[in-house]
Amino acid sequence: MTEHRAGVVALLGRPNVGKSTLLNRLLGQKLAIVTAKPQTTRSRILGISTLPDAQILWLDTPGLHAGSRPLNRVLNALAESAAEDCDLALLLVDPARGLDPELEGLRARLAVRGAYVRVVATKADLPAPPESCAADFHVSARTGEGIEPLLAAVVELLPVAPRYYDDPDQLTDRPLRWLAAECVREAVFEELEQELPYATAVEVESFDESRPERVHIRAQLLVERPSQKRIVVGTGGEQVKRIGIRAREALEALLASRVHLELWVKVEPDWPKRKRRLEALGYR
Repeated sequence: MTEHRAGVVALLGRPNVGKSTLLNRLLGQKLAIVTAKPQTTRSRILGISTLPDAQILWLDTPGLHAGSRPLNRVLNALAESAAEDCDLALLLVDPARGLDPELEGLRARLAVRGAYVRVVATKADLPAPPESCAADFHVSARTGEGIEPLLAAVVELLPVAPRYYDDPDQLTDRPLRWLAAECVREAVFEELEQELPYATAVEVESFDESRPERVHIRAQLLVERPSQKRIVVGTGGEQVKRIGIRAREALEALLASRVHLELWVKVEPDWPKRKRRLEALGYR
């Protein structure tokens, strides 16, 4: 009889290296939001793969980056904490850059702790640079190249253990309210330009599933200054309307139901600088 394996696998790396895209590919469906902008992920996101002989708990993490604001420190701390708690760390790197000194230091610390560490070069579907980095695996989350060998190797490295979650269809430990906020936040990143998405947070005020034919969601977009609010609302409310249309489409795909979405914009000065507020918004 095959021994059952289970454990936590942390996806670590710099912003925009493809962690969230890889998580979605590994799960076979979309869980983490993905945009062309870096530093989109703001929380540790748990994705659950339940296989016949293994259960893998994937931890998508914020990209490790420089920055002194409380929000930057919180995001880096989330990534470091995931690295400390995992059975296996996958260090994702852009093949054109490889491991920088900070990631090398992280790999060394994990090795001292006894955790397995593997380097995964992403974007294998793109032309390789002249001096491609040395990596244990080369994958493309977009095309699926290299995913099966990576998955097989991950299972072999996990400890022998029973399932953490009994329901084989469970995808994450996050509630639907949180997933709904992420759908709205993805729409914010797609619709707003330059730095404004980074100054915006989403808070779901209500999530009503009492009527099966339509889910009713009320959410607010938090910004720091009145000038930001004017931009997010747009002339005659056109900008926030576009955000709502894009978010509603994503929500209906996620929930497999019609969605009535109400959005409004609220000025909340210094929300990224207050640790308790960040925790209340789900940055954990």
